[in-house]
Amino acid sequence: MLPTRTEEIVAAHAVGWRGPRPPVTGDVAWLRPDRLMTHDNTSAVLARFRAIGKSRVADPSRLVVALDHDIQNRSLEHRAKYAAIEAFARSHGIEFHAAGSGIGHQIMIERGHVRPGGLVAAADSHANMYGAEGALGVAVTRSDAAAIWAWGMFWWEVPPVVRLVLEGRLPEGSVGKDVALVLCALYPDEAIGASVEITGPGLSALPSDDRRTLANLTTEWGASACVVDDGSAIGRTGYAATITLDLAEVGPHVAGPDTLARAEPLAAVAARRIPIQKAYLVSCAGARASDLAAAASALAGGSVAPGVRLYLSAASAAVEREARAAGTWDVLVRAGALVLPSGCGPCIGLGEGLLADGETGISASNRNFKGRMGSPGATCWLASPAIVAASARAGWITGPTEAQHPTPRRALVRHVPLPRPVADAPAGRRIEGRLVAYLRDGVDTDALCPARFVYVDATPPEHLAAAVMEPLDPSFAARIRPGDVLVAGARFGIGSSREQAVVALRALGFVAVVAASLAPAFRRNAWNNGLPALESPALVAALRGRLHGAESLAVIPGGSIAIDLGSAIASFEGREAEVKPLPQVARDLLDAGGLDAFVRAEASR
Repeated sequence: MLPTRTEEIVAAHAVGWRGPRPPVTGDVAWLRPDRLMTHDNTSAVLARFRAIGKSRVADPSRLVVALDHDIQNRSLEHRAKYAAIEAFARSHGIEFHAAGSGIGHQIMIERGHVRPGGLVAAADSHANMYGAEGALGVAVTRSDAAAIWAWGMFWWEVPPVVRLVLEGRLPEGSVGKDVALVLCALYPDEAIGASVEITGPGLSALPSDDRRTLANLTTEWGASACVVDDGSAIGRTGYAATITLDLAEVGPHVAGPDTLARAEPLAAVAARRIPIQKAYLVSCAGARASDLAAAASALAGGSVAPGVRLYLSAASAAVEREARAAGTWDVLVRAGALVLPSGCGPCIGLGEGLLADGETGISASNRNFKGRMGSPGATCWLASPAIVAASARAGWITGPTEAQHPTPRRALVRHVPLPRPVADAPAGRRIEGRLVAYLRDGVDTDALCPARFVYVDATPPEHLAAAVMEPLDPSFAARIRPGDVLVAGARFGIGSSREQAVVALRALGFVAVVAASLAPAFRRNAWNNGLPALESPALVAALRGRLHGAESLAVIPGGSIAIDLGSAIASFEGREAEVKPLPQVARDLLDAGGLDAFVRAEASR
């Protein structure tokens, strides 16, 4: 009987583990990553690092800084921030990549920092992409990154492992992006908080760039980590669920609008001739050399349609050089593509080319949340680079071909109940406040904190508070008062790992968040910042039957909710519902007031 690949890599990177056996699902271990990448958020990490009381990083050889998010910002204040980040990195001997070098995740792979069997982390949600190289790719938060700088390690609760078994071969015209979109739509809840291990005979027929796109988008699937397991070890056990997907059934798909939980075959969407005004060949999920070559093929001999703007940004400067040498870049530019510097740009909603109110866009990037790429009044679809380019050429959503393909259906998912370590219940901890029910599933961090605030380090908390739920429920913030408890739907906090989402909720006055399920990065951010974040599918199910309309707008019924962390019970109007018990690490962090205080206390011992 063999451990999962996730457990193997965790055991090899655990620090000071004293358990009777190697760490398994449900255990909390302190891990030392082989590499940690930070980007524009380095300035915020630096502030947390100094708050811990440190002045020198523990091991600069493990750290990489790549400026890639707000690189089009030319304000004096922003340029000064970039200069300060560079000065800090160079003075500490940290590998540094200036703005325009490319997206950090792509650079990490190009520089050879991601290797099979490694543990590679980034203070960015798309660190899952490193799993494509056989490493365990793990997204951490800014506070985690500061702890790694100070200590060289971070805490991690070993997640349940979902095994994705790929069989067959993709049909002509389908790519890794289609696989990812199909999985997000067919199985929206199966991977929440899990480590996804991708294996199976279909892997051998999946090109490396397709593997990277698929691993990258396991983040949108809700996974906390990813690793490709080549299957060399037979007899692994301990999987929480197994999903088998026949690649031969995955035709070209389009996801949206404004969600990855809905994807349709290209032919069905193309038949509706949905007009577009903007198209995007951008991001760490859809702007590598093979992606740009596919887009160029779809545009060859033609041009971007009148009234459409096609934006082009390579995943890295090295990718752009490769595309120029191959002639791909010239084809795209001659067809009318507008070139942006290599970086995140419109994918994160920063810089030139954002969607304006009333516009419809289609993007090869990894997210299309409402308001993420521009105005909340715009509409966004996701698709492969070839479909994006063909749509830009036609002026409506279409592909190089509209041939019918088979469409996979949801298969039976084999779930295996796993034993979890049982800890003593904490005594005497009780949270009580007015209940605010917003039971919409998939509330993302772009809705909790708009992109315009993410890299403005001095944003006042009250400005963050006023923008909570802005794209989804504009009146939300004005109705909240200090001491409220938010009860939310499934996949709450999915998307970007931005820590300001938690800061904004606390600034608005919430003393706890209870959801049907929590996105892993949001949960880490909450505990690291001293905000109780809990899961209670039973409570949410009970409220759904009573509070009509709470799936679209917040409902405040007027009563209070009490949560007893010791008994793991939530009480509301005489009814009780079970709450998933908090692990010991969460209790320690909440008792300390957050990770910064916890690290300071541990360092003083």
